[in-house]
Amino acid sequence: MGRAFEYRRAAKEKRWGKMSKVFPKLATAITLAAKEGGADPEMNAKLRTAIANAKAQNMPKDNIEAAIKRASGKDGNFLEITYEGKAANGVLLFIECMSDNPTRTVANIKSYFNKTPGASLLTNGAVEFMFERKGEFVLDLAGLEAENIENLELELIDFGLDSLESVLDSMDLDSAETSEIESKKGEFVAYCKYEDFGNLQNALESKNIAVKSAKLVRLPTSPITLNEAQLSELEKLLDKIEEDDDVQEVYTNLG
Repeated sequence: MGRAFEYRRAAKEKRWGKMSKVFPKLATAITLAAKEGGADPEMNAKLRTAIANAKAQNMPKDNIEAAIKRASGKDGNFLEITYEGKAANGVLLFIECMSDNPTRTVANIKSYFNKTPGASLLTNGAVEFMFERKGEFVLDLAGLEAENIENLELELIDFGLDSLESVLDSMDLDSAETSEIESKKGEFVAYCKYEDFGNLQNALESKNIAVKSAKLVRLPTSPITLNEAQLSELEKLLDKIEEDDDVQEVYTNLG
C-alpha cells in the first residue's frame, strides 16, 4: 500500500463526506447483501461486513435497518455490474457498481469517459487481469504494544493473513496534518487472499479485534506512479465516476 493509495482514499472520503454520498452507497451494499444471503447478520457474513462498514462511517441504526428491509421489497432488485476503462498516462480503471437500472448506469459511465480527453471505456476483461482481488481489513490496534502486534500477525497467518501494515508507514508525514496523523495512529491494514476473506474475518471476530472496515479490493499487479499534475488531471475523471450513486468502488493501477 503506497502513498498514492492513501492519497486516493483520503480524497474519496473527503468527497463523500462533503457530498453526503456515503450513506446511499453503504445502504445499497447492505440491501444487496441481505437479498443474496438473508436478513440475519449472524448467518450472512457479507451482510455482517456491510453493516460493520456502515457503522464505521457512523451510519444511523435506522438507516441500516431500513436498508435490510428493502431487500424483501421491489426496491431491492440491485445487480452487481463492473466496467473497465483506461485514462491518460497509462492509468487503468476497474469500476464496481450496484444498480437497479443497468441502462442508466452504463449510459452515465460512458459519458464520464467520453467527456475526458485520453479516456475510453473498454470491454469487460480488458484490464481485470491487471488487478489481484484480495481481502482488506482496516484494524484499530491502538493500545497494543509492538510485540503484541507482532504476535497477532503470526497468529493470523494461520487464518490466511498475507500482510499487516501500519497506515502511518505509507503516509507522507511531512505533508500530513497533525490531526490526520493522530487519527491514523494504531490503524493497520491487513490483507489476505480472496478465498481467505471469511477465515480471516472469523479469526478477527473471535479475537475481538476492532475492525474499522472490511471489504474485497482489487490491487494492481503492476502499479504505476504519476506526478502531481497528472494525478490532479486524473482526479477530475475519478470525481465524476465516484459521485455517481450507482458506483461503489473505483480501482486504479496507481502504486
